[in-house]
Amino acid sequence: MTLPVHLVLIAPQDLFNVASAVRICRNFGLAGMRVVQPEVELDAYRIEGMAHNTAEFISRIRVFDRLEDAMADCVHAQVLTGRERAAKRRILRPRAAAPELLAYAEEGPVALVAGREASGLTNEELDACQTLVTISTDPSYTSLNLAQAIAVMCHELWTAAGGDERPFKRPRRRAPLATVDELDQTFADWRRGLWAIDFFQTRQEDNVMRSLREVVSRATLDQREAKLLRAMGIEMVRFLERKGVEPARPPGETAADLGRSPVREPGRPLAG
Repeated sequence: MTLPVHLVLIAPQDLFNVASAVRICRNFGLAGMRVVQPEVELDAYRIEGMAHNTAEFISRIRVFDRLEDAMADCVHAQVLTGRERAAKRRILRPRAAAPELLAYAEEGPVALVAGREASGLTNEELDACQTLVTISTDPSYTSLNLAQAIAVMCHELWTAAGGDERPFKRPRRRAPLATVDELDQTFADWRRGLWAIDFFQTRQEDNVMRSLREVVSRATLDQREAKLLRAMGIEMVRFLERKGVEPARPPGETAADLGRSPVREPGRPLAG
């Protein structure tokens, strides 16, 4: 998903901040970047070295001498600023500003303006934009790094555009959910394992096994996970046997029962 928003950086002084902004633009799908009067050499090779896999985006960055030229085709511009203004200006928080900027983007290109790490933007540069956007912070420490401020606003833009509604990527290897029979096998072998280490010596077996079932039920195991958990229970007994220690066993069970699956009765047909 590409957002029809162009990030405009004014007089960036740190190449790392430029590279960070490039990465953020790619993270959140901004259409492009425009740079006004950079105070650092914009070395594409070095930028990509800090923002990997962004060569195509970097090749589309455009450099301008004037802010007005960088925004000439834009129908609306919002500017990030943390400074309180004496003049009455329209100021929004990022969450309110993001959907508004996207709404303007339906009419044409829009700009998100930020920059000048050391001193911020001039009143003239702020005047060139229609809306000021200020990120709420602890009043005792309001200064945000340039890239941090851009990231906050771009995330809000992405969210407002429905980015959070995209489904999570499915696991590469999916396994079916564990069946009742597979879970019962797991619990049976964990019971044997806990008996082997005398876990029930001071604990009520029924209460422990009931709690274990509850924990496993909340986890919703798949077949691979159930097999792994079952193998742990079996290994507790086998480890003791390898060490020459005769493990304790549940009442009525022998060594041959380890790993044994419960006996299931097949269903009977209806009487006709």
